[in-house]
Amino acid sequence: MKRLAVLAVAAMGLTLAGTAFATHSWGGYHWARMSNPFTLKLGDNVSSSWDGYLSTTSSDWSQSTVLDTTMVAGQSSKRRCSATTGRVEVCNGTYGNNGWLGIAQIWLSGSHITQGTVRVNDTYFNLAQYNNVNEKEHVMCQEVGHTLGLDHQSTSGLSVGTCMDYYNNTSATTDTQSTKPNQHDYDELVTIYTHTPPDSTTTILASAPTGPGKGQPQRVRDDLWVEDLGNGVRKFTFVYWVNRGAVHEAPAVDD
Repeated sequence: MKRLAVLAVAAMGLTLAGTAFATHSWGGYHWARMSNPFTLKLGDNVSSSWDGYLSTTSSDWSQSTVLDTTMVAGQSSKRRCSATTGRVEVCNGTYGNNGWLGIAQIWLSGSHITQGTVRVNDTYFNLAQYNNVNEKEHVMCQEVGHTLGLDHQSTSGLSVGTCMDYYNNTSATTDTQSTKPNQHDYDELVTIYTHTPPDSTTTILASAPTGPGKGQPQRVRDDLWVEDLGNGVRKFTFVYWVNRGAVHEAPAVDD
C-alpha cells in the first residue's frame, strides 16, 4: 500500500547548522518518465547473503507515491557490475581495502538518469565492525536512494532518522533509526518527480546514450566525482567512505 500523498518540501537551503538539507535532491537529476508512479528495475547481482537487504530496500523505497522499485534478474557480474540502460544493477563483492563501503553511480544525459549501479564492499562487511544487519541495511538503502536522485539529508554523523544520513550503525546493532527512508525522503521524491513541464520521453527500460568513452573523474566534493564521457553524457560516482573524515583519492572501480 502506497503512502498518502503529502505536501512536498520545496524550500531550498540548509538547516541544523549546515548538516541537514531542507531539500536533498541530487542536482535535480531524475529518471525520465511520462507518468507517475513508475517502476524502476533493480538488477539482482548480489549473493544470497545480500538478497534480503536488497529486498528490504526495494520494498522501503516503493513506499513512495511516485515510484516503485522491483527486483529482477541481474545482467552483470558481481565483480564488474557493468551498467545496463534503463535500470539499476546492484552488486556485492570483495572489492578490496580501498576505503569504501558502498558506491552508487548514475549516468546522465542532460538532467535525466539513463542507468545506474550500486556496489557494496564485502572486504569491509566481512569484518565484525560492519557485519551487522543495521549497517548493511543503511548502506544498501542509501546507495539505491542515490540512484533515485537523492543526496544526503545530513552529513554530520548524527542520525536524522533516515538511511540518507551519515550515522554509523556499527556501534549499536539494535539501533535501526538510520536504516530506512523517512518521510522527508518520500516528500523529496515527490518534489523531484512532480515537475513542469513533464517529461516527454522515458529513460526507464529504454536505450539511451552512454557516451563514447572514458574521461577524467573530477572531484566535486569528498564523496562525489563527475566524469565527462562525451556526447553530453556524464557519470556521477557517489562514495560511502569507511573513514569519512579523511582525504580520499578518486575511487577505483571496474566498469
